[in-house]
Amino acid sequence: MNTSVNAQEGSTTKVSSWNDFDPLKHVIVGRADHTCIPPNEPCSEAKVPEDSDMRGMWGPRPLETVEKANEQLDKLAAILSELGVKVDRPTPLQWNQAVITPDFQTGSMFGCMPPRDVLLTVGNEILLAAMSFRCRYFEYLAYEPLLSRYFDEDPDFRWEQAPRPRLSDASYKAGYFDEITEAERLKRTAELNFVTNEREILFDAADICRMGKDLFCQHGLTTNRRAMEWLQRHFPDLRIHAVNFPGDPYPIHIDATFVPLRPGLIINNPDRPLPDKQRAIFNDNDWEIVDAARPVHNSPPPLCYSSVWLSMNCLVVDHKTVIVEASETRQMDQMDKLGMNVIPIDFRDAYPFGGGLHCATADVCREGGCEDYFPKQTRYTQIKH
Repeated sequence: MNTSVNAQEGSTTKVSSWNDFDPLKHVIVGRADHTCIPPNEPCSEAKVPEDSDMRGMWGPRPLETVEKANEQLDKLAAILSELGVKVDRPTPLQWNQAVITPDFQTGSMFGCMPPRDVLLTVGNEILLAAMSFRCRYFEYLAYEPLLSRYFDEDPDFRWEQAPRPRLSDASYKAGYFDEITEAERLKRTAELNFVTNEREILFDAADICRMGKDLFCQHGLTTNRRAMEWLQRHFPDLRIHAVNFPGDPYPIHIDATFVPLRPGLIINNPDRPLPDKQRAIFNDNDWEIVDAARPVHNSPPPLCYSSVWLSMNCLVVDHKTVIVEASETRQMDQMDKLGMNVIPIDFRDAYPFGGGLHCATADVCREGGCEDYFPKQTRYTQIKH
C-alpha cells in the first residue's frame, strides 16, 4: 500500500509543529479500511449517546460505508496535496480482531481514520497517547511504518510513547453509567466527575489544544489530571493548563468545542462555553473567543459517535485558509466573515469513522516555532510541577 499521495516523493521529513494554525507543510490523513464498531467497554459506553443508533451494535462497518468514507478521505488528501502539503497515510490493520491482554479482553479494535486521537505532535516530537479505550490499545501500530520512516529521515525527530496503561477494571469507576440521565451527566461534568479515575496516566491526543508554549488539555471522559501532570513533567519548558466545558454531557476531545483559527482568535461551541475563570488567560492576553456558528444539521449521520458540532471541526491550513465540511454553510459564512478563505469538502460520510476534518488528520510539520502567545499568566493557574 502506498503510504504517500504527494508529488514531493523522495523528499526527506522534518517533524515540527507547535500549533494548529501556522502554515501546514506535512500531514497524516487517516483511512477507513476495516473499521469496526467496537463492543461496549467502560469508555465506549461514555461515548455513545443514549439515543444513538449504535447502542448495542458492534462489528465491522458495512463495506459500502467504508468505501464512501475512503472516497472523502482520499479527496481531502488530494486537496491538501494540491495546496502543496505533503500527505502520508497510515497502514490499516485488520481491526476485526479481539484485543487480549493480561488485564482485559474485548471483541474487536476500532480503526485508523482519526490519527489526531493517537498522535500528539509538539515541536520535533510525536508522542503516542496513553488512550483510555481498550479497543484502541494497538491502534498505534497503523502509524508505526510512518514513524519509523520519519525516524530514519529526520535526525532531530523524537519518537515517544506515553506510559502504556493497563486498562484493567481498576482504571474506571464501577457502575458509572448505570441508569444515568442526561441531567446527571451534566452534573458530573460540572463536578469534574468522570468514568476514568486517577490510577493511571490516561489521555487522548485530541483532548489537547497546542498553542506554542501552552498546551490546553480538556479534563473529561478520556483524559485525566494524572495525564496532565505527566505531560507537564514530560514537557518541562511548556505550560500545561486544564480546561473543561460544563455544558458538554459527553466531554471527549476538544476539537469540536474549542478551535483556534489564528493567533488571537478562537471559536468556541456556544453550548459548551469555557467557564469565565478559565477565560482569564485569554482575556489577559488579548485573545478573542467567538461563539461558533450553529450546525446546519439536527442529527449526526447514521452510526456516528460524534455530535452535530463536527460542523466546527475544521482543518486550518494557514492563518487565512480553512477547510470546512461543504454542507455546513453557516460555519463557512462565519469563517468568511472572520477573514478566512474557505475550502469546502464533502465529509459527512467519513464522520462515523472517527470524526471531522481535524480528527482525520495529524500534523507532521507546520511552519513557525514555539511562540509565547500568553506572556501574561497572572490570573491563571497551570498544572503544578
